[in-house]
Amino acid sequence: MTQERDSASRTGPGPGGTDAPGARGADRTLPSSGTGPSGTGTGGPDRTRRIGPPRDDGSPSRRGGGVAAARQRAVSWLVTLISIVTTVVVLILAVHIVFVAFEANTGNALVHRIGIWADDLAWQFKDVFQPKNPKVGVAVNYGLAAVVYLVIGRIVVAVVRRVR
Repeated sequence: MTQERDSASRTGPGPGGTDAPGARGADRTLPSSGTGPSGTGTGGPDRTRRIGPPRDDGSPSRRGGGVAAARQRAVSWLVTLISIVTTVVVLILAVHIVFVAFEANTGNALVHRIGIWADDLAWQFKDVFQPKNPKVGVAVNYGLAAVVYLVIGRIVVAVVRRVR
């Protein structure tokens, strides 16, 4: 599309008064007067300038500055961080449940470390329910802890997003 616009600006408007076939009026380009930066008329070849609204190319001058934009970026970053932390906590609890349900080797360093982290994260939920089967107890209690973390994480994300 850039080549079409460049070649069209050199040759002038095509049929129908537009730069190139299918071009919109806002994308028309006009040749400049050929003057240099000082306006002396000694400038180089004709240059084209764009007519229409500026495009958002992602540069800092076009992104929108100010306090509102900075706040929006900070809130977005904080929401992402909260979501990642919540997801990691829930994954640790879920992996521990799977390890217990399938009787993973507790002598394995990974299984042992996940178990320690899960015990720390499930603090008040470890013995809410006390079924006869210990596997069911871990699944229900640690699963409850995971659900609580997930719900609290989503609530915090919703509250933080309202700051925008």
